[in-house]
Amino acid sequence: MKWLWIFWILAWPLFASAAVDREAFTFTNYDLDVRIEPEQHRLAVRGKIILRNDSLTPQKNLSLQISSSLDWRSIKVDGIPVDFASQNYASDIDHTGGLSEAIVALPTPVAPKNTVELEIGYDGVIVQDATRLVRIGIPENIAKHSEWDEIRKSFSGVRGIGYVTWYPVAVESASLSEGTSVEAAIGRWKVRESEAAMNLDFESTSKSDIYFSGTPSLFSINAQADVAKIGAFNLPRLGIDVPTFVIADYQKLAADDHSLVFFASGQERAAKTYGDALVSVEPMLPVSHGSENVRIFSLPDPDAAPFVTTGMLLMPLKSPITNDAMLNIVYAKAFISVKSPRTWIQDGLAHFAQVLFIEQEGNPAAALSYLQSHQGVLIAAEKQLGGDARSLINCPDGLYLQTKAMYIWWMLRDMLGTDPRLALLDYKSTEDKDPTYLQRILEKTTKRDLGWFFDDWVYHDRGLPDFRVSYVNVAPISSGYLVTITVENLGGAGAEVPLTLKMQEGQIDKKVEVQGKSKATLRIQAPSKPMEIVINDGSVPESDTSNNTYEIGEVKQGVQ
Repeated sequence: MKWLWIFWILAWPLFASAAVDREAFTFTNYDLDVRIEPEQHRLAVRGKIILRNDSLTPQKNLSLQISSSLDWRSIKVDGIPVDFASQNYASDIDHTGGLSEAIVALPTPVAPKNTVELEIGYDGVIVQDATRLVRIGIPENIAKHSEWDEIRKSFSGVRGIGYVTWYPVAVESASLSEGTSVEAAIGRWKVRESEAAMNLDFESTSKSDIYFSGTPSLFSINAQADVAKIGAFNLPRLGIDVPTFVIADYQKLAADDHSLVFFASGQERAAKTYGDALVSVEPMLPVSHGSENVRIFSLPDPDAAPFVTTGMLLMPLKSPITNDAMLNIVYAKAFISVKSPRTWIQDGLAHFAQVLFIEQEGNPAAALSYLQSHQGVLIAAEKQLGGDARSLINCPDGLYLQTKAMYIWWMLRDMLGTDPRLALLDYKSTEDKDPTYLQRILEKTTKRDLGWFFDDWVYHDRGLPDFRVSYVNVAPISSGYLVTITVENLGGAGAEVPLTLKMQEGQIDKKVEVQGKSKATLRIQAPSKPMEIVINDGSVPESDTSNNTYEIGEVKQGVQ
């Protein structure tokens, strides 16, 4: 019988792994002590986490995942060690392309909506690793500029889920080789953790300061000889923010009351340039309910990919400053200007601000080109199954949500004839308990019925519009021509779309509201011979733009 016991010990992790529902639990609170030893590339974590069973059935097992470069040391419930099986779990939510997963056998099943508190301990190293990108064919010398996360003596910078899983999570396996698999997994995680909180006590053996994307609740020099710095922080909105920490010997430049630049020795002139840029960029959104600091942190790699989380922009301080760098600064400032529990509002506004910046720099055509360059994301996504599961209310954060939300804010601006951001002066995130809250504020301010628009674009996923001219009649009149145009929308989502009538001399621009699967007719008095009709200037995303131009030619009678 001994061989049966050995078999069970070896096989139990496989049975447990197959049985566990990795996304059954929501992590509602983290209370962690984080010790960092930059000289050894080492991170050690001890603390408590609370998980809530959000599935429909009692759960006997649960999954805890950290980066594959870290190892589980202990897991307890009510102070008593519990059995867990540690295994490698392939997933590209971590830069190593893998996770160290603990399948935990709980003492008693956790009923739906009930919680369990775990005491946990794990440690290991975090070094620069581009495995997941190299695996899909990206040259390592290029991939490393995106995968710059590491702990080392001269600089430590580590981002959270999607980069380095340095705090416990639980998601199903995802691969960069499988389309949007990674983006979807991270998006589901953010939705589930939208109300989670994180409290961290950092200790570092380095004498350099500790910076975190959350709010500092304590920062001082520790008197203990073996710990040079300590810092306590809290992050109240884990689902929106990506927990990120930096440890480096920075100098600091205060650009204004709410803008700081942290730079390395020898970067004084570059820091001044970026500080001036922070000040020169008009806040892209109204700051109606307080503000937070925008902090730029210099990255040591001059080609490193920039990264933004709340109040924290990490980027190389290149000089002269580039347009891309300016767009990152605009995004960072806009992201903190309006707080919202809804990602489509906050993140969408930040991307909308970038397009506004391009336009306000005196280049409206470039702004439309920027919008159009993102249209392919929506077209590709809409080829998949839509519906309420991918409405912006339920949609996980990701490129699809960011792009669609950006377009929505742009269309609202064009429809309302005013900046929709002005309505946000009355927006209070604490009162946003109903998906229609923002719609009601906009309607109150603009006196327009926006229910149909929000229904098609926010509350549901009706797909994209597809506009074409289905009927044209040109009739000579004493002052020129009367042109009757019927525009058909073959798609499921309605929109107010720009229409241009090009004439022998000049052009006339109009807007026409066309509901999904419907037609709308307008009449235009043209002072000279009409030649061409163009629907949509790129400001409304469409599933098919090949039918947007109609050549009138010598038409004098109605043409179907």
